[in-house]
Amino acid sequence: MLTRRNVLKAAAAGAVASAVGLPARSQTPADARKIKFSVTGGFGRSMPMDEFLSAVKSLGIEAIDLVKPDDWKTVQDHGLAVSLGSGPGMGIKNGFNRPEYHDALVADYEKMIPIAADAGVTSLICFSGNRNGMDDQTGLDNSAEGLKRLMPLCEQKGVTLVMELLNSKVNHPGYMADHTAWGAELCKKVGSDRFKLLHDIYHMQIMEGDLIRTIRDNIDVIAHFHVAGNPGRHDPDDTQEIYYPAVMRAIVETGYDGYVAFEYSPAKKNPTTAERLESLKNAIAVCNV
Repeated sequence: MLTRRNVLKAAAAGAVASAVGLPARSQTPADARKIKFSVTGGFGRSMPMDEFLSAVKSLGIEAIDLVKPDDWKTVQDHGLAVSLGSGPGMGIKNGFNRPEYHDALVADYEKMIPIAADAGVTSLICFSGNRNGMDDQTGLDNSAEGLKRLMPLCEQKGVTLVMELLNSKVNHPGYMADHTAWGAELCKKVGSDRFKLLHDIYHMQIMEGDLIRTIRDNIDVIAHFHVAGNPGRHDPDDTQEIYYPAVMRAIVETGYDGYVAFEYSPAKKNPTTAERLESLKNAIAVCNV
């Protein structure tokens, strides 16, 4: 019987592809895939960096996400792209929704944007900051005002600022950019293709659900995706509620050509390096539609 559980298990093992005479999903050459996969640098925190980069590249990962500037060259020397740079800013809680932070944030990003451009890094993460009693409309107006100051430089250098959508229910209480609609309205107010959203599927499942419809309706303002299972932010497998094959197919059908990055922690406690990489291999198989 073809059930959701069976499909996911088969995908992870490559059994479905094998049954119809095709290579297993995890063995599909990167240049033949419909999705460009990335993984966050934190996934390899228990491994030496060179070992981590070589290992994930062998699985078909094409880029590393949330990479600090000091590590950009190392990632690139391994033949991998930096899909999203980190480094500028004042963290998740203190962002563009506060005018008192604008001068410091603008100065930080003005320094980093040319460095990123010179290094071939075309996107940098940014955050809205927490509400702390501020209403959403005020935060929207404030954020647009601060971000607009950076758009001429972003447009000149070809670097996109990508604001992450996070849940304020479980992981980041008080965070303002916690719904796609708020982020989409901010993109409209900023008015530049060099400001877009990081749609974290795990976070948005918690806050709003209706993932496929929301992604389709807002794909023009989405520059990046993060993947993790819910609940728990663990492996995107049959133990959680997001059916990733359908979500990934919907993303592909929009014509999206950016990166989809895995940002999760394996469910197994204290996984060995081999178990961590096996988890990633299975995640790729599930999501590689």
